[in-house]
Amino acid sequence: MDETNLNKSAAKETAKDTFLHLLSAAMIYLSVIGFITLWWQIINFLFPDKLNPQGFGSQIYNTLIWGTSALVVAFPVHVLVSWIIGRDFKVNPFKREAQVRKWLWYITLFVSALTIIIDLVTLIFNFLKGDLTTQFFLKLIVVLIAAAAVFGYYLWDLRKRDKTTDLPKKIAWITVGVIFVSIVYGFSLVGSPAKQRDIRFDEQRVGNLQEIQNYLVNYWQQKTQLPKTLGDLATAGYAVPADPETSRQYEYSITGDMSFKLCAIFKTAAAQNAGAGRYSYYSQPGVSIIPQNWEHPIGNACFVFTIDPAFFKQPAGSVQVVPAK
Repeated sequence: MDETNLNKSAAKETAKDTFLHLLSAAMIYLSVIGFITLWWQIINFLFPDKLNPQGFGSQIYNTLIWGTSALVVAFPVHVLVSWIIGRDFKVNPFKREAQVRKWLWYITLFVSALTIIIDLVTLIFNFLKGDLTTQFFLKLIVVLIAAAAVFGYYLWDLRKRDKTTDLPKKIAWITVGVIFVSIVYGFSLVGSPAKQRDIRFDEQRVGNLQEIQNYLVNYWQQKTQLPKTLGDLATAGYAVPADPETSRQYEYSITGDMSFKLCAIFKTAAAQNAGAGRYSYYSQPGVSIIPQNWEHPIGNACFVFTIDPAFFKQPAGSVQVVPAK
């Protein structure tokens, strides 16, 4: 087929062709974003920032779930659409010259090239600045690999014509293997949906204990003594939260004139040294807590609070304690 007939045939691209190419491009973008997001959070989990030892709370787990979900959905759709397009190319080779395909692929090449350049500039800048931490370096490498892979593949795809080669299949299998390993590892860190539900219940329990802690300190400020039971808090007008799953009241006991203990039954363990911390650091001013950072094992766990009276020298009622959210 000569160049003139090729161009005429290319002009016959249909709405279906436009749809398939747009969907393929959208899915490759979403797959790359999901891949980068997933591996960035894996790096955050494996190499927590020493300047932020409390981590990002549940944000890491939520983002891990999002990145894994994006890969699970977007990449198979991209593979399926690419297979449909490739099958159509075998019957109608002229469709490789479709304008919508060329525009989308060259835009993708531009974005990939720009990403690689910015990534390298950032790498050199932070190296010269002395801020090239392990976490930051690995994140840049992930972006560089993803951008280079997309750039290399689409540059090759635009240049080839009717050449028969096994290279696309090899690249496809390698890519599928990397994506599969990423998804499996992401699931291993995230855990099952049942575990995630238990984690969310435990996060709510910690939030409830923080809120009760505030109420107890406020009660002590108003009455210069701790309540004997949590029921006294309810009588004083506080809405005392209960366990979100069982609706049972949390355990409370007085351990001294200025100290008290709150206990709850947890379904999962939350240790600050196990990757990035699950909970954002929280401490009521003037009150110490053991253990710190709301670390807890599976099962019954107690937190001991000690009020510092020197911190609360101002008259009773002058300090407004806002419940934790």
